[in-house]
Amino acid sequence: MRYHPSMLTFEICNAARLRRDPRYDGRFFTAVKTTGIYCRPVCPAKHPLTRNVTYYPTAAAAEAAGFRPCLRCRPETAPFCPAWNGTRSTVARAVKLINAGALDQDSVVALAARLGISSRHLARLFERHVGATPQQLAKTLRVQRAKRLVDAGDHTMTDIAFQSGFGSLRRFNAAFAELYGRSPSSLRAMRRTSSLRKTRD
Repeated sequence: MRYHPSMLTFEICNAARLRRDPRYDGRFFTAVKTTGIYCRPVCPAKHPLTRNVTYYPTAAAAEAAGFRPCLRCRPETAPFCPAWNGTRSTVARAVKLINAGALDQDSVVALAARLGISSRHLARLFERHVGATPQQLAKTLRVQRAKRLVDAGDHTMTDIAFQSGFGSLRRFNAAFAELYGRSPSSLRAMRRTSSLRKTRD
């Protein structure tokens, strides 16, 4: 993780992780080098060794580095990451627009134009404050929205794909498989099986 004066240090993140401190939920994500998984600081799984972890300011940054979301602590349900809050109003505005779907159909160049800056400058701001590109953040947010809908179990996969901002069911399935290593339907089946087991217990 690249640290910045406005961001948390490795030591602060590590102490919060070991305490499973809920005050830091959404403020950083823990990536485990030995498993390729990233988690919330409140994850109930057994703590990995400190030498095997690194910290990222956003889920998008962890995914950009090649890590997958933990299926146990479900990073997609973490509070919306405030890593850029209080830093650059331009980044905050960009994130708000991306969260509203600005990059689902349009380009980064068009987004930058709406903000009154160049796409190159926008990319630099994102690298500094988000730790990922605008495209990566948009992709992460789309998949997170989709994952929440998949877990809810009330919509068809086609409905989920379009509600989440994907242009097609094929792109939705591909993005899901790339990130989670399995199809959205198999993840839904896993969650239903887990829920049934809990009910029986």
